[in-house]
Amino acid sequence: MNELGELLRKLRGKRSLRNVAKLTDLSHTYISDLEKGFSHNTKAPINPSPDTLKRLAKAYEYPYEELLTKAGYIDEENENDQAKLNTKDELDIAKRMEQLRKDLEKGDGLSFSGEPMSEEAKESLLEAMEYAVRQTQRINKKYIPKKYRDDN
Repeated sequence: MNELGELLRKLRGKRSLRNVAKLTDLSHTYISDLEKGFSHNTKAPINPSPDTLKRLAKAYEYPYEELLTKAGYIDEENENDQAKLNTKDELDIAKRMEQLRKDLEKGDGLSFSGEPMSEEAKESLLEAMEYAVRQTQRINKKYIPKKYRDDN
């Protein structure tokens, strides 16, 4: 079990996985995978999206930033990095991801390799898309001249 997984398990306490699943709108198997640190299907390491961490933080009444740090989204040593995302960036990303989530939910014929996508597959797809959006945002920030940077 990884550091984030141990913390999530501790925060869940005696609550059932299904109870937390209802609170977070995530599947109980996905929450279990997060606690173990790997996917039960592929045995590959699992990295939750910031949106997932936000849901868990709200359900557990735990600081969101601390979960982001445990998951490796915030590097405590490089907190002053120029490519760090500010509050406006986070809100833009959250809005973009919410729109993508709505589009996926109303998509009737969404399939992968000819099979309908499961909720876990949709969640995984959204996580990958959010990671790509975040990386693109950081990379683009590196190339903004200093005189045009908004240091919020």
